[in-house]
Amino acid sequence: MTRTPVAFTGRRPAGAGEGPAPGVAPGPTPPTARRGAPAGFHVLAKPSGPICNLDCSYCFFLEKEALYPGDRFRMSDDVLDNYVRQLLEAHVRPEVTVAWQGGEPTLMGAGFFRRALDACERHRRPGQRLAHTIQTNGTLLTDELCELFAANGFLVGISVDGPRELHDRYRVDKRGGPTFDKVMRGYELLRRHEVDTNILCTVHAANEERPLEVYRFFRDELGARHIQFIPIVEPAEDPTSPTGRRAGERSVSPAGWGRFLEAVFDEWVVCDVGAVFVSQFDAALASWAGVPPALCVFNETCGDALALEHNGDLYACDHFVDPEHLLGNILDTHMVDLVAAPAQRSFGRAKAELPGQCRRCDVRFACHGECPRNRFTATVDGEAGLNYLCAGYLSFFHHVDGPMRIMAGLLRDGRFADEVMGVLAGAGRNDPCPCGSGRKAKHCHQPLAARSGPRAGGGRAPGP
Repeated sequence: MTRTPVAFTGRRPAGAGEGPAPGVAPGPTPPTARRGAPAGFHVLAKPSGPICNLDCSYCFFLEKEALYPGDRFRMSDDVLDNYVRQLLEAHVRPEVTVAWQGGEPTLMGAGFFRRALDACERHRRPGQRLAHTIQTNGTLLTDELCELFAANGFLVGISVDGPRELHDRYRVDKRGGPTFDKVMRGYELLRRHEVDTNILCTVHAANEERPLEVYRFFRDELGARHIQFIPIVEPAEDPTSPTGRRAGERSVSPAGWGRFLEAVFDEWVVCDVGAVFVSQFDAALASWAGVPPALCVFNETCGDALALEHNGDLYACDHFVDPEHLLGNILDTHMVDLVAAPAQRSFGRAKAELPGQCRRCDVRFACHGECPRNRFTATVDGEAGLNYLCAGYLSFFHHVDGPMRIMAGLLRDGRFADEVMGVLAGAGRNDPCPCGSGRKAKHCHQPLAARSGPRAGGGRAPGP
């Protein structure tokens, strides 16, 4: 859901930044020295913790309820005010993202988000530009919430796994019933109120073999222009495995993940560049263009994307919410000190520790071993630490190499990435395809380009 921050348009009240709201505890003050804290970082705040009104079969976060037995899972005004104040104090960069996730954050109601926006205005320094984001399953959206999101420039990510049959396979309610219709009602509310949206689609055993059906549903039926695909990888214990772990039955297969991305890419690159933005493709283009990708999983190191629980506990990462990776609580220690803590900096650097097979890989520059949470398989040499999805990523990055080189070259020449569509469509039928596959154009991208054509109304794609 990474997007360019926008300035908050609300009126800055008198006394903004002068302290907490009445009745709110002040909390720790910022340290006088940053001591290695990054200039900017990202926090996923979970105001309702892991609590959700749905019971998605593959959700890894519902089990986190066990970390806080007997808790009400409601972020207090003290935690809310300290989170916003410390987040804004901690950023040297003028752009700050205020992000909400869950569980299901809309369980908190519109009043909570009004208080959050008020805290943002009270603590925002002159010149700071805030981007407000929230990830939701969409089933609890109301006109009131959507009006609030629209008025304050929220980017709302909504979770949809494809058409009805595919979505309802795993995204079920507490009774195991379907949720597609409720999600679509929420999505229509967002569209009616002209809220900026992003589709988040998990790819798993039920939809991995139907990539174009999923992509075209989002593009053509939902009118989506920003899509993020998330691979479902459910680690399960396996004493017979060299690493003691395996992927659960709902997980996307490594080869299936690669095929899914490749099929969507082949359609996107001939007709949707600049009109539809897919996070994995944006990240890949950034890597080929030599700039850091927006997706943390493809960066060489990590540690700058943290998770905040409802009670103020700050964890190293959303995928490592466990006692081992608890950094502390923001009511006791300022966020700057927690983010800069040696344990967190070490956690981030550890991502670069790769097995030999990865260090020798020709697409390491684009992958960097992906997320450490998925590194539970062994290399061909028996070395631990290989990413479960390695085969899929290896195939995908090799598959897109030619078009990515074309787009990166266009950007270096001061042109637009969407010109790649004309390059691929313009080759003679019996000429080599410009993508560099070695096949004739008529057997490669040209049939796709002729069948689809660049989509009317597409925007320009100046670069990552």
